Amino acid sequence: MAERTGIEWCDATFNPWWGCMKVSPGCANCYAENSAHRWGHEVWGPAGERRFFPDRHWAEPMAWWRRAVRDGVRRRVFCGSMCDIFEDLRVLDSQRTRLWELIEATPDLDWLLLTKRPENIARMCPIAGVAENIWLGTSAEDQERYDERLEELLCAPPASVKFISAEPLLGPIDLCLLGTVPAAWGMGYKGIYQLLDWVIVGGESQDGCRPMELSWAREVVKQCRQANVACFVKQLGGHPDKRDEPQAWPEDLRVREFPVVGLGQPMNG
Repeated sequence: MAERTGIEWCDATFNPWWGCMKVSPGCANCYAENSAHRWGHEVWGPAGERRFFPDRHWAEPMAWWRRAVRDGVRRRVFCGSMCDIFEDLRVLDSQRTRLWELIEATPDLDWLLLTKRPENIARMCPIAGVAENIWLGTSAEDQERYDERLEELLCAPPASVKFISAEPLLGPIDLCLLGTVPAAWGMGYKGIYQLLDWVIVGGESQDGCRPMELSWAREVVKQCRQANVACFVKQLGGHPDKRDEPQAWPEDLRVREFPVVGLGQPMNG
């Protein structure tokens, strides 16, 4: 979709289709839905028809891959900024199959697949755990969604990186990184910090945005530090305050780390 992007934790974005359906509080002010409406694409919700793209669109990542090979520098591609790759609609199955083929054909691109539906990963992503260039992540805006989705993410097939996007952060989150997991998970989840590689944190930033308390972000950074998990503070929320450069933030929140990449390997382990 774009070789240049304002999303600081990736180098490019690619969408196999446009459109989605809201599933949780984090979706209330969805920037992707608002962008689609501005462009006149009615692709959101159960009645919206997902928008598909021609072959020239699908050829773009191949050009990125060839440049990555030429330059000897891997590139991170956020796949699904305007959709959810694991949305459970049969009309999307053929597009997903085409995406898996594209991912396998571009081994020098790291594909970041971020979803609010991690329960669907295992049956929809047949190459997870085989393709070393897949990073699997789930969004978690509050404690309830974190507890639900982290368990599903960790039960998904192995990937080079597994990560959490706590954006928009709508409340404090106990990341359970030091083994104090919800009782419902059982004792088998001790040592989760060895399985989670990266946490992204940020607030909402559009008109009407909900506030993010800096103490919530600080606690996420602190927990990641304690567990040796990479942390990336994307922005502090607020409109238009989010345009401030990181150099203007409190020093303890100027954290922009990336995970150590290695299929099946714990963070820095």
